[in-house]
Order: sequence, then C-alpha cells, then structure tokens
Amino acid sequence: MSGSLLQFAEVCDALAATTKKQHEAQAKERKQQVGSGDRSEKIRTYNFPQNRLTDHRIGLTIHQLAEVMEGRLQPVIDALTAHYNAERMKAEAETAAA
Repeated sequence: MSGSLLQFAEVCDALAATTKKQHEAQAKERKQQVGSGDRSEKIRTYNFPQNRLTDHRIGLTIHQLAEVMEGRLQPVIDALTAHYNAERMKAEAETAAA
C-alpha cells in the first residue's frame, strides 16, 4: 500500500511541476503581448493639429488624419499589408538560406 502511495505522490509532484511550467510559460507570453505600457511602445500617434497619423511599427506617416477618422483606412491598411508581406518574405528567405 505504501508503494502505491509513493507512486501517487511522485505522479502528483510531476503533474504539479508540469502545471507550474505551463503557467510560467503562459505568464511570460501574456507579458510579452501586453508590454510594459511605456511611451516607447506606442503603436500610433494621432496628431490632430497637423492632420497627421504616424504608425511607429512600420514608419508610416500620412497627413490624412481626418479621412482616416472618417473610416477611409485603405492607405493605412495597404502600408501595413506591404510591410508585413515584406517581413514575411524576408523571414522565408532567411529560413531558406539556413
């Protein structure tokens, strides 16, 4: 009987360790997604006096903020799509070269 209790305790310890590792990995991933909230992590700046929208992730600046606020997002969408397609192609080229 004590042998099976010992095995049960070992299984419980292993399960607890695995669960702890999973929780730590999830917490790390969540923290990366959320970020620190620093000003340096900003995605976009909306400058109304200058009618300017800047997307800091891709280096896009357009002076059509009024149009964007009215829902005409195509210039922003096109720039984001082009940037991410270029990044994907670059990553594929690096993977193929390796």
